[in-house]
Formats: sequence, structure tokens, C-alpha cells
Amino acid sequence: MVSKKLREKVETLLESVDIRIGGDRPWDLRIHDPRVFDAAASQGTIGVGEAYMEGWWDCEALDEFFNRILRTDLPARVASFRDRLFLLKSYLFNMQSGSRAFKVGRQHYDAGNDLYERMLDRRMIYSCGYWRDADTLDSAQEAKLDLVFRKLGLRPGMRILDIGCGWGGAAGYAAEKYGVEVVGVTISREQMELASERCRNLPVEIRLQDYHALHEQFDAIYSIGMFEHVGHKNYRQYFRIVRRCLADDGLFVLHTIGNRHSNVATDPWIEKYIFPNSVTPSIRLIGRATEDLLVMEDWQNFRNDYDRTLQSWDRNINRAWDELPDYDEAFRRMWHFYLMCSAGSFRSGNNQLWQIVFSKNGTPERYDAPR
Repeated sequence: MVSKKLREKVETLLESVDIRIGGDRPWDLRIHDPRVFDAAASQGTIGVGEAYMEGWWDCEALDEFFNRILRTDLPARVASFRDRLFLLKSYLFNMQSGSRAFKVGRQHYDAGNDLYERMLDRRMIYSCGYWRDADTLDSAQEAKLDLVFRKLGLRPGMRILDIGCGWGGAAGYAAEKYGVEVVGVTISREQMELASERCRNLPVEIRLQDYHALHEQFDAIYSIGMFEHVGHKNYRQYFRIVRRCLADDGLFVLHTIGNRHSNVATDPWIEKYIFPNSVTPSIRLIGRATEDLLVMEDWQNFRNDYDRTLQSWDRNINRAWDELPDYDEAFRRMWHFYLMCSAGSFRSGNNQLWQIVFSKNGTPERYDAPR
């Protein structure tokens, strides 16, 4: 039996960010099982997320619900003992060491190609699109790829490295449109097999390989939506490897989610159910890790584009749900929770989307980054 005092405490906290239990606005909550209050109090964000997966509560606009919470200090004020223990563990231990590198591939990226084929654009690009002049997900993703490759100054005959190549969409596009040869590495077997198939007639090599094992040199390097799995204890080593593999006159584009805070861990629910051993970097942590290794030539932020991208992915999943019989209702709710809490995080300004251009020692001529 949930105590009246606990319910009143939760109601007061939510009302402080203009969210009501039983309200009639899209971001208000509907409680179906009172056990949600105990779950939230004892288990923190894991309890809240698991209660949603079980159907104990609902919210019509989860994205706006999270936007309102993440714009305040409420998450820090209500962090459970379990949340704080997870943070301490992430601070003390290297959760993204080489021995752990393949875990996120097995759990998340190997979840099922049928799921990602229906959720993503036709090239299966699992990162933020660039919506400035785009009106569809396909056009937004191609605009993003063009933006990356124009920033790199790709020319026919160049040999390029794709760190975290996903299902090969970016590598294939670079080979098709810019006439380059691409080596792509991924820690997901499902991605490697499908990417190899999709790029079979192109000068693209896809490897099941962790970035630590890279020792070759390339004319240019890019990494799109992979740096979130590197971890704060490994940033310096990551950029050392980039420097080692980059030609003296080459450029490197890092496309990554960023955080306004220098965190050492992700949300515990995201860690458990979506991206194990992941964490988003801050400006300070990237700056410290690249100092004396690389020269920053340009830094662009288009975080609002990720909100729109996530909305597109969620609509695609909802439209195609009947075509995905191997996933149960708990998975559907988990996936919706993940996409909408992410959208709310970008809308709130908590998360950013950065494209950063680095050179090895500074470009000999003025660098004007395309937009």
C-alpha cells in the first residue's frame, strides 16, 4: 500500500515543474498502478522506466514530460541511492574499456535489423539528420552526410576511415558520391554482416573491429554517433588513435551527442536497457582530451535537429509496429520511452549535437567550414 505522504511528495515535486498527476494536458501523468510511487522512490530512474514498461503509468507526450523535468535540477534532487551508487561506480571504474567494447553491440545494435530497417531512413543512418533545408528523414540524413563529407574535403581516390560505421550507409554514400575508398569498423556483428551486403559492389571494407586495433593511415577520418560509447577515461587514447591514423594533411570530423555537463555516467535506465557503458562528452572533456594532439578547426551545434530526428524514428516505429511480431508490448513501450526521453533531453538543452572538425597540426590555409 502506497503511503499518502509518498504520493503527496511526488505530486509536489512534479507540480514544481508544471506536471500534474491526472491532469488533462499532454505532458500530465495517468497512474494505472500505485506501485509506481514506491518504484520511483526506491529505484530512481530505473524504477520509473521499468514501471512505464510494465504499463503502470502513461503520458501522452513523454517528450514534453522529460523536457520539463530536465530543464530543472529535479533529477539531482530526487536521485536514489541506486542512482548515486551507479555514478560512483562509473567514476571509479573504466566502464568502456576494450574488454567491454562489444557489449553495446550485442545488446543494442544487434537488437534486430528488421527493427532498424523500419525505424531509420533508407540508408539506415542511426544518428541525427540535418534538417536546415530538408523535409523528409531521407533528405535530412543525406544532407548530414554531405555536410560531413564537404567538411572533410573528400576527393576521388582518397582512402577514408569510418569509426563506428553502423549499417554502412555513410560509407556507401561516400564511395558512391565522392569516389573514395572506405574502411568501416563496427562492434556489432549484425551491422557488419548487413553493411557488407549493402556495400558489396562498392570500394568499401566493413570490419568487425574495435577502434583500439586500428594502426593504418587514412587521408581523412570521420566518426558519426560512435563517440558516445568511448567513455571519459578513454577520450585521450581515442584521440591518440585518431592522430596515429590520420595523414598529416588530413581532417577528422567528430559527429557526437554532447552534454552541457561533464558527466561520467549516463542515466541508469538508459545504461541498463538501451546503451550499456555509454556516456556523452562535454566541451571541457573533449577540449582536455584533444589538447596538444589535434587542432580544432570548427565546432557546429544543431541539437534541435535531433529532436526532430527522434520524432521521425518514433513515428516510423508506430506505423510499422504490426510488421514486427517478434517484439512484445514491453519492448514497444521501452523503445518509445527511450526515443521520447531522448527527444526531451535535446529539447531541454541538456543534450547537444556537435560536429567538430579537427586537423592534425593546423591547416596551412584558412579553413571555412561548410554549413
